[in-house]
Amino acid sequence: MAASSKKVSAASARAHTRKQKQGSSSILPSGMLKKISLVVLVGLTAWFYKVIQPPAPTICGTHNGTPVTSSRIKLRDGRHLAYLEAGVPKEKASHKIIFIHGFASCKYDMLPVSSELAEELGVYLLAFDRAGYGESDPDPKKSPKSTALDIEELADQLNLGSKFYVIGFSMGGEIVWGCLKYISHRLSGAALVAPVANYWWPGFPANVSKEAYSQQLMQDRWAVGVAHYTPWLTYWWNTQKWFPSSSVIAGLMDIFSASDKEVLPKLMGRAHMPYITKQGIFETLHRDMIVGFGSWEFDPLDLDNPFPGIEGSVHLWHGTEDLLVPIILTRYITQKLPWIVYHELPGAGHLFPLADGMTDAIVRALLQEKN
Repeated sequence: MAASSKKVSAASARAHTRKQKQGSSSILPSGMLKKISLVVLVGLTAWFYKVIQPPAPTICGTHNGTPVTSSRIKLRDGRHLAYLEAGVPKEKASHKIIFIHGFASCKYDMLPVSSELAEELGVYLLAFDRAGYGESDPDPKKSPKSTALDIEELADQLNLGSKFYVIGFSMGGEIVWGCLKYISHRLSGAALVAPVANYWWPGFPANVSKEAYSQQLMQDRWAVGVAHYTPWLTYWWNTQKWFPSSSVIAGLMDIFSASDKEVLPKLMGRAHMPYITKQGIFETLHRDMIVGFGSWEFDPLDLDNPFPGIEGSVHLWHGTEDLLVPIILTRYITQKLPWIVYHELPGAGHLFPLADGMTDAIVRALLQEKN
């Protein structure tokens, strides 16, 4: 009995000792765990902050950039704008047109106007690299207004006179809205060709923007959503490998309609492809997304007719099979703004301007509308 009691007491003592050791040992690791957790959290935060930061642009003409090969002007704020001239000499021209290139493009992607039409109608053509593209300096404050003012200053420095036309394709078409808002007094007319639209413009009814948004590929819904709601994540989202990025940046064929694929060979193998993003993909592709799908300082659907008389006109061209820019948005815009001359092309995709003779038709309609 006594021996048994001693055994129980010894066992109890050992158990008590183990509990004490466990208790005393758990206090120290708990404190250390908090410190380790804090260090890990700080480390992860620092790492994530680093990976979401876009690299600095490699500005052309600087010690870390490539040499300048283009004709350029120097803007009032010190930036440079690269440009390309075509058509008849401006001194002999009856009409002067400034082309605004689209996403992942540059001045060399000027829509193809035939030399025959340029001679017939006396057309001078001017294209330029939008800020950050090609050999035009980046603009960290780029906005729809700033690009419109860049265009006005380019026209002034090249002595185009008091009036000129603008034609914008895709993302360049979206930029035409800024021209109509801020420099309409300088325009003879404007054409928006397969223009990108911002799902978050206030003038769109919720059901219209929602339907158009849902027509995108899922990865594009995410990509433009990130550009709109968390623009500071745009670079990371489109360069990380965990989730699919923008389909356009990724070069997916799913975004092209059957008619697009017929003209796509005209875009393949462009020798100037490296030129487009030579200053970095953030200042070209990513900033374009941030500006194009961000919160605008005006709503294009509130614009009044910039040409209430016969002094000019605004044309909008869109294909019914455009898989990149849902036509439902364009249809609503042209219903809301009846002063726009609307050309809907059955069966056409996003790249319809590259079809033989299509650009000539766009230019001819714009120039002869008021004649």
